Amino acid sequence: MAGVAGRSGRRPKPTAQKALAGNPGKRALNKNEPDFALVTNIDPPEWLGENAAKVWKMVVPELLRAKVLALTDLHNVEAFCTAYDNWRMAQDAVREHGIVVTGAMGGPMKNPALTAANEAMRQMVTFGSMLGLDPASRSRIIGGNKQQSTNEFAAILNS
Repeated sequence: MAGVAGRSGRRPKPTAQKALAGNPGKRALNKNEPDFALVTNIDPPEWLGENAAKVWKMVVPELLRAKVLALTDLHNVEAFCTAYDNWRMAQDAVREHGIVVTGAMGGPMKNPALTAANEAMRQMVTFGSMLGLDPASRSRIIGGNKQQSTNEFAAILNS
């Protein structure tokens, strides 16, 4: 957020990403960055809705395979899955009642489910981006299964 101390401007790159890029800015790397335990297997929480549990079962195995899901990320996965569930319910309501519904005064009005669907979609984009679930954010994530370059000439170029 602009205007908030410590939060304005571009989000910082993770230290691992800077190191793999050869530290192009040549600034000191954060040696005290937290290293949270990776999750190896986890079932969806019982309180998730049906659609949320389905998307959990699709997304979590991919994050586990890429070795990018830490224990501290589970709330983001849960929020993403819940937003997906809310989006699906809102879309079902739009499909059932239409884009325009009858308002309290009898006139036509925009279906409130469209607003709910839009908000849920924004939440999916936000939490999905945090988890690397879209192409742009996926390209910025350094997973635990990524191999470092074995090209001995790369070390000379980065010196």
